Amino acid sequence: MSKITPLSFGAMIASATFLVACQSSGTPNNIPVEYFTGTVLDHHEIGVTQHTEYLEVQLDTRDTQLRIAEVMNVRSFLDQYADVGHGPLVVSMPKHADNPQLAVGAVAEIREFAWEAGIDYERMLGAAYDATDRPNSPIIMAFKTYKAVAPKCPSLAQIDVVNAVSNTDLPSLGCAVRTNMAAMIAEPADLLGGRELSEGDKVRRGQQLRLWQAGEATAAARSDIDSGAVSSVIN
Repeated sequence: MSKITPLSFGAMIASATFLVACQSSGTPNNIPVEYFTGTVLDHHEIGVTQHTEYLEVQLDTRDTQLRIAEVMNVRSFLDQYADVGHGPLVVSMPKHADNPQLAVGAVAEIREFAWEAGIDYERMLGAAYDATDRPNSPIIMAFKTYKAVAPKCPSLAQIDVVNAVSNTDLPSLGCAVRTNMAAMIAEPADLLGGRELSEGDKVRRGQQLRLWQAGEATAAARSDIDSGAVSSVIN
């Protein structure tokens, strides 16, 4: 029987420690790879899809201008374009219309309504389409918009919540947050980036800097009316 010396015992300990370290340095097989990349919200990204909004402005050959109902539809469509529209506002006039004068006059009316809604003429694009064999062909307005698409959350009925082998987050964690965000985003196109920020108020920044340099408060002054203190009238 060989005698274990302190030196050989130390070598055995070092070897065992090395083996344990090698085994623990790898990724456990029961933990998903996605757990080690990104955050919980990154695993449930919000998608963005592009859509085209259309409006058919009906024309009646017996009229000389747009009817009130069509005018209201046009104004509502223009407001929608001003809020969420991207790219040009396309106004397509029918070729070979039954009443060409009415079609041209209607396009002129639509351009005036757009101007009143704050839409520059440069943002409007004129076009024409073949309206052969289509009586009372409408004027077609269109613009591009974007919509946010919520992630598809896994059903809790499909998740074994008592399985704590990996001790990782549930696959559904963060998905509900992303779903709520997708419903609240006012401009989904911002998720694609690229929109320029408006220029800041240089005068306001200069005033705030002078107050800070003078050691004065930079917050806006508040009166008694703005105070959030509880009234003492009833005391």
